[in-house]
Amino acid sequence: MTPPIRASRELSRPPVRVSFEFFPPKTEEMERTLWASIERLAPLGPSFVSVTYGAGGSTRERTHATVEKIARETALAPAAHLTCVAASRAEIDEVVRDYAGAGIRHIVALRGDPVTGVGTAYVPHPDGYAHACDLVAGIRAIGDFEVSVSAYPEKHPESPSLDADIDYLKRKVDAGATRAITQFFFENDVYFRYLDKVRAAGIDIPIVPGILPVTNFKQASNFAGRTGASVPGWLLKRFEGLDDDPETRKLIAAAVAAEQVTDLVDRGVGDIHFYTLNRADLVYAICHLLGLRPQGAAAPAQRLAV
Repeated sequence: MTPPIRASRELSRPPVRVSFEFFPPKTEEMERTLWASIERLAPLGPSFVSVTYGAGGSTRERTHATVEKIARETALAPAAHLTCVAASRAEIDEVVRDYAGAGIRHIVALRGDPVTGVGTAYVPHPDGYAHACDLVAGIRAIGDFEVSVSAYPEKHPESPSLDADIDYLKRKVDAGATRAITQFFFENDVYFRYLDKVRAAGIDIPIVPGILPVTNFKQASNFAGRTGASVPGWLLKRFEGLDDDPETRKLIAAAVAAEQVTDLVDRGVGDIHFYTLNRADLVYAICHLLGLRPQGAAAPAQRLAV
């Protein structure tokens, strides 16, 4: 029997828009996994799909190649991550113009992690864009791009306070950012408290929640430690004792992510960004629970050559 309360909520929900983040592959096997994931998720009709830059700009060429292949061979709208790290303004501007020439009009503008590694001091390139707000302004000066930026509901690890972090987000918006995508979080109240503060600061662009489905708790905890996201005790208990039980971990991961996402939507969130880690099954299942179904318009993506 279908639960009547949940069913009535699903019928009353407005359509949910989703977007997906991927990272560029390092090996042939990883490339096959990436494109299998893209083919699986493309028919859901995401608003866009983004492709990350590695730490210190280490995946620059692979990012470009992946973004341009998505633009060339699928019906998807790709967004290219771009950082300030290890490149001059002239080099970055050339990348932006190359993207424009390839028909890519959406860039995710980030400062980027230090070349020396997360946790070390960030030193701008002497001839480069110093910070993300400078990069946003540079991109918008070149053309009419959609520019997404990062937002941190629990503040960036290097920020002295959440208020200071929100002030910096406002600088990015004033420079021309059109959307912010949050770092992942596990407590929805953290997002909504942050959203209240952002709106009170006069920031009115969309603040899209970024969701990380937890398939590997240890890995997610490591990510959280580097990004300043807190890991609640209840989440640890959900995965306790499952280190050697991957099948049960998958079931728990699906339940946790589904609870978080359906609660966000029930509380009025209309756009959700998924950090897929290049894996499609769990994200696809969550999207199905949200009512998303394959669309014929995205079918060409399923005929990609790997």
